[in-house]
Amino acid sequence: MLIYKIFRAPEWALLQSQGETIGAPVDVTDGYIHFSTAKQAAETAAKHFAGAEGLVLLAVETDRMDGDLRWEPSRGGALFPHLYRALQMEDVLWHKPLPLGPDGLHQFPEDMT
Repeated sequence: MLIYKIFRAPEWALLQSQGETIGAPVDVTDGYIHFSTAKQAAETAAKHFAGAEGLVLLAVETDRMDGDLRWEPSRGGALFPHLYRALQMEDVLWHKPLPLGPDGLHQFPEDMT
């Protein structure tokens, strides 16, 4: 199963240059890296990244998380994937820009599953 992480450009650049990251400031504060499922990603973008440009969407396969991924309740009791270790560059299956559309909402790839 694929899960998704939204990064600002500097956070993505740090992962690329260092090969791993403990995440965005909110991830560091909470003690785990926040991910979303395909169904949750648009709401995550709207809630936490409204109007933000220069975002990057990362796709990660849950099988690569070696037991460090936990599904925990968050918004409205929905289960969200949280990673309790550094995200490694080799965990990332693909990355794509997450542009704003003319409606002001982020435009997600059509092939997200």
